[in-house]
Amino acid sequence: MKKLIVLLHGVGSSGADLQGLGRYWSQTLDDVIIATPDGPSPFDMGAGFQWFSVNGITDETRAARIAEARIAFNATINGLLEKYNVQPGRDKLVLSGFSQGAIMSLDALVNAQWPLAAVVAFSGRLASAQPWYPAPHTPVLLVHGASDPVIHYQQSQLAAEQLSAAGIDVDTYFEPGVPHTITANGAMKAANFLLPLLNRVD
Repeated sequence: MKKLIVLLHGVGSSGADLQGLGRYWSQTLDDVIIATPDGPSPFDMGAGFQWFSVNGITDETRAARIAEARIAFNATINGLLEKYNVQPGRDKLVLSGFSQGAIMSLDALVNAQWPLAAVVAFSGRLASAQPWYPAPHTPVLLVHGASDPVIHYQQSQLAAEQLSAAGIDVDTYFEPGVPHTITANGAMKAANFLLPLLNRVD
């Protein structure tokens, strides 16, 4: 059984920015493949890449942009599954993202794109349009800084309530005084969350 974790960066960033997290998790989690792809499009407001454009985005248009991004996002994930010969359902696939990457991870969850062993969302929000068809039996961890000025931590509180109402098992970790970032404590919390899930024989 293979175990693939896909780390998804935020807007205007790149997969390279999450390689440090990947190296840390590789030391903590046994026999995992960790992929850190770039978003499919160049960031249209500066350097880096994006999963969808935030240029002129509003709360009213965000869900449509996420939906439009699914084709390229799914192609990215399916390319990694093929590259590493991973079959979700037989093998274990984890999606974990920061900010916009977290948004796309949660979108894949509620649209049941693949059987997922877990989802870890750092500093994100659940912004996908309903109806949702969440992948069943997928544990979720939402990690968020309580002083995040970019995506307020209440977005993760709301996502936890919505996912729980949809029958998803959700854990949360809110870090006092932490802005829009992944901390060492958040990374450790996520590793401890993933360890038993990846080692479990279903």
